[in-house]
Amino acid sequence: MTENSNPESGFLEALGQRVRTMRAVHGMSRKVLAKVSGISERYIAQLESGKGNVSIVLLRRVSNAMGAHLEDLIPAAEPSPDWAVIRDLLRKASAGQIAQAKGVLGGQGASQQRLKSFAGIALIGLRGAGKSTLGKLLAKKIGWNFVELNKEIEAQNGLSIAEIIALYGQEGFRRLEQSALTQLLARKELTVLATGGGIVSEPVTFDLVLSSFYTIWLKAEPEEHMARVRKQGDLRPMADDRSAMAELRTILKSREPLYARANAVVDTAGLSVDAAAARLVDAVAPVLHDEARMFARG
Repeated sequence: MTENSNPESGFLEALGQRVRTMRAVHGMSRKVLAKVSGISERYIAQLESGKGNVSIVLLRRVSNAMGAHLEDLIPAAEPSPDWAVIRDLLRKASAGQIAQAKGVLGGQGASQQRLKSFAGIALIGLRGAGKSTLGKLLAKKIGWNFVELNKEIEAQNGLSIAEIIALYGQEGFRRLEQSALTQLLARKELTVLATGGGIVSEPVTFDLVLSSFYTIWLKAEPEEHMARVRKQGDLRPMADDRSAMAELRTILKSREPLYARANAVVDTAGLSVDAAAARLVDAVAPVLHDEARMFARG
């Protein structure tokens, strides 16, 4: 700490870092966050730099605009990476479930967790990673269903993703995303799933992906992500933003620890579609071998 530093300034700096990281995880530029929250971009810049005169009301508007919880922005030591998942599950739990969880945590006995059925292979990563293109090729090669989760959400709700976010906000979209995933799992069909890049920002939904699928992070260089997104004509959420490349780098850096929770990583940097597809097939070979062995036993 410097001579002029104090606990308050340290808190504001940590708060600014949390806001900046949370914004990046949710894939929002400052301009978009300012528009959704109704707070000036200048104020958000001051907040993120640790120089903001923070009002709890304005901070609540920032968290709501990102579809996050206010406490997610408050600097504090979290007991484990799974804390956010546990917290969100407790919010939705019944009184009986909470009592049961309290008993387990208090050492009054433990129940064996039910093993979730293996649902297939899920591809995660930033937009432009090749999840849809490579996912389709993989599904065709191994004879499984291919599902693009965002298209599943659109089909179930009769609205485009942009319309859903405009009507219900980020939080509403994440609820529909979780519902679509739950319905997909209920089909009990082996699936190659292409997820949205921001699915990692919703702890419970992402945990459901990790526990139900063999998950692969499709990784590429930031420049490749940007080039592929531009080629698709899709600049969400960086449209009309002069600092789009810087924002993309920030988003990728903030999400990397979450993407890294995948079972495997396939780096597609500099590869052709065919070469990347071949690398993906190699990555899932152990999974297919295990499935074949289990089928033979059955």
